[in-house]
Amino acid sequence: MLGSFTRLLSGALLVSLTSLSMIAATPAQAQDSKVLKVGTLKLIHGISAYFYEKFVPAGYTVEVIPFESPTDGKNAVLTGTVDTCIHGIAAFILGAAAGEPVVIVANANNGGMAIMAGVNSGIKTIKDMKGKKVAIWPGSTQEAVILERLRMEGMTIKDIQPIRLQFSDMAGALARGDVDAYVGAEPAGGITLANGTGVLVEYPYSTQIGPLNMILSASQKAVKENPARIKLVVDMHKRAVDHAMANQSQIVDMAVAKLGQQRRSVELAVPNVELAWKIDDVFMQRATAYTKLMHENKQIRQVIDLNQFVTKQFQ
Repeated sequence: MLGSFTRLLSGALLVSLTSLSMIAATPAQAQDSKVLKVGTLKLIHGISAYFYEKFVPAGYTVEVIPFESPTDGKNAVLTGTVDTCIHGIAAFILGAAAGEPVVIVANANNGGMAIMAGVNSGIKTIKDMKGKKVAIWPGSTQEAVILERLRMEGMTIKDIQPIRLQFSDMAGALARGDVDAYVGAEPAGGITLANGTGVLVEYPYSTQIGPLNMILSASQKAVKENPARIKLVVDMHKRAVDHAMANQSQIVDMAVAKLGQQRRSVELAVPNVELAWKIDDVFMQRATAYTKLMHENKQIRQVIDLNQFVTKQFQ
């Protein structure tokens, strides 16, 4: 009898403690739901995320989480670490082709790429890179682009010495002579031009891909289960992009403040960056060309149907 009473009392106490725990957690959870967590890369063409706070809905706050790698940004979306992320479209295609539940909810950037060579390297064209050490970030949009540019010049990746290097290290590596050239992302190109350690080989936009570079992604789960929340972010993104492109001096100021770069470097980089948000016919044509190109380069095993991985519902 006493044992039954003890078990009953213990059960009641457990229920009470569980209830109290749930009640105590509710305010924190509610508060956390009012924080819109957005990821972006530590690059000028991902700078629009830092303008979101100008257009945040009443009652919400924005937390910007920077990433070094496009893949890390995409993975953060899939794990729910962030609501959305600005990152390269190549990382998105790699994920989608592998069956990952990721979706494009807006465009983010055109441009922002640059092929730079050391000032004393003798490299003036793509063909001049034959046998040279060229820094490339694997899985990036830049990797897809340089593979195509090499093909267009009758070359392959075997004709150069590819060096695995993250974007933020490229300008420094070129300045030290660790590499002869790099296929980079702004502000690296601006830094190299500003410090006089390198020259522009080309802005690689002559492929069928054009200047398409970065997108705004979300998980399929978030789009399905909480579309209103994703719409809040996309609406901020659209307004932030339009504002920044209409006030490009503010892009310079923001990049100096958030990326810690010298003003002159940023000023040289900004003209090579077009922030964007529209998913239009041109975007779809370029994105489709990307998937076909990555398949031809054996970066993915099959061409994905972009209509299954791109949504225009927030446009």
